Amino acid sequence: MDNQTAICLDHVTKIYRLYDKITDRLFDTLGLARKKCYREHYALRDVSFTVEKGETIGIIGTNGAGKSTILKIITGISSPTSGKVMVNGRISALLELGAGFNKEYTGIENVYLQGTIAGLTDKEIEERLPAILEFADIGEFANQPVRTYSSGMFVRLAFAVAINVDPEILIVDEALSVGDVFFQAKCYRKFEDFKKAGKTILFVSHDLGSVSKYCDRVVLLDHGNVAGIGSSKEMIDLYKQLLVHQGPGTEQTTSLQNTGSGEDGQPHWLGMQDMNANALEYGDRRAEMLGFMVLDENGLPTTTIEKGSTFTLKVRARYNEAIIDPIFAYTIKDTRGTEITGTNTMYERTAIQPPKKGDVDVVSFTQRADLQGGEYLISFGLTGYDGCDFVVYHRLYDVCGLVVVSAKNTVGFYDMNSEITVERERISADTEADG
Repeated sequence: MDNQTAICLDHVTKIYRLYDKITDRLFDTLGLARKKCYREHYALRDVSFTVEKGETIGIIGTNGAGKSTILKIITGISSPTSGKVMVNGRISALLELGAGFNKEYTGIENVYLQGTIAGLTDKEIEERLPAILEFADIGEFANQPVRTYSSGMFVRLAFAVAINVDPEILIVDEALSVGDVFFQAKCYRKFEDFKKAGKTILFVSHDLGSVSKYCDRVVLLDHGNVAGIGSSKEMIDLYKQLLVHQGPGTEQTTSLQNTGSGEDGQPHWLGMQDMNANALEYGDRRAEMLGFMVLDENGLPTTTIEKGSTFTLKVRARYNEAIIDPIFAYTIKDTRGTEITGTNTMYERTAIQPPKKGDVDVVSFTQRADLQGGEYLISFGLTGYDGCDFVVYHRLYDVCGLVVVSAKNTVGFYDMNSEITVERERISADTEADG
């Protein structure tokens, strides 16, 4: 490894042994097992790439792709089953924030503890202490045991310590989303300071907007394999294909987060078997939804869309009885359950011809995605009126996740798309003299 290389992974493989019973693990550990009593899980398979000094490299992939495993190997928390990892420079890793804190120690005592672990002298820690406490903004709690902290105070202190040990290599695993919105803004400013200072950064995040904004190159992992290495745009586009099981070498299967295409090449309807396990479903079923899907602006099935693009939500429903004036609706919520937006065919004044028993309708809602970047949940509803009584025929709450990728977020839930102009007034010399 030359002096310009910060990190080098050379054919790294990581295999975990999975046991069905605790006794199997015990017998295998003691060498008493008469036959193979475990299954091998490849968390990483023959992974190779290098990170040059001063680069910001993103690592993306679906859950279980191997992102966290690769970071643990680079930081020395875990060892590879085979292959080599070489690191050139002091690492500060924002993985499990505060994992090494002693909750009986005060905040300041934990700062000294973590600083010592990072290789700093007491004098160096003392010099950095004011900056750490100012960034964490925990006030008088700095002298209180950490067990008395709120979760927000705890992660703020842990983050402040991690970024103030003057690392040459910063490894970030979803840690920029800790705390409230104001602290997150401070985290991103610090992240940008590191980048401007020419530090090497390894950035793992599901926030594809941040990956696109900050990363020079991106490594895409898929089930422990390197699916690609390239520019942010190229890898995010490939990642979106993998999400719908249309990437290179993937099988055409369907799950809630991963819609695909049918044998005829047409978008595949997600059905009840594909719903989120925590979805809520109810109604009298005089009419019922048979399937749903999300399409991007190119008409491709996906659950990841770009902010500012046009996307479509589709619902397919069958009428088990003749009903009058069915109303189709959708709602988008954040992950905390707050309803962000939504509409229905009644609000939009879209009349639906009275259906007969056995009729099937496909209803499409097409709109521009001005939501802020982040993760959301989609709900669908099919309701109507029986005389004066409001009737729920079929409702599906939180059936599907939606990820919005954004390179620019504003305040709140959605973007007003403001156009800004600046006019500077010239002040005459006489006016300046009078002032």
